[in-house]
Amino acid sequence: MKIRQTVVYILFLTLAMQGFAQEGTIFGKWKTVDDETGEAKSTVEIYKKGDKVFGKVVAITDPDHQNEICDKCEGEEKNTPIIGLEIIKNLEEDDGEYSGGTVFDPEKGKKYTAKIWLDKKDPSILHLRGYVAIFYRTQDWIRVE
Repeated sequence: MKIRQTVVYILFLTLAMQGFAQEGTIFGKWKTVDDETGEAKSTVEIYKKGDKVFGKVVAITDPDHQNEICDKCEGEEKNTPIIGLEIIKNLEEDDGEYSGGTVFDPEKGKKYTAKIWLDKKDPSILHLRGYVAIFYRTQDWIRVE
């Protein structure tokens, strides 16, 4: 096999393996879907920082809202762009579920205790649950390829 064909083959295998590796993990990009309206709102990238899991908004679906700022945020995040905003913070893994941190809803200005996990039957669906005391809401996010 020629060197060029070998390089192309190795590159193809590497990319294919990365796709399979992400399929069974929470890490990557997810399309957020509003649990009340069913409409897609944004794309959030979930990643690891140290031993904790975080998620930030990387895109907003509605072109009219691309430049929105977080006027309901507090502290250093107040009046910062929503694109780039970390909305999931400090989750820790426990047997395939991630909890112990928070999720922030920039539209409502509310912070919730958070838990996320992959759907057992369909790993292209991520369940995100936000809690306030004993009350909770759950959203299903869809993996972005």
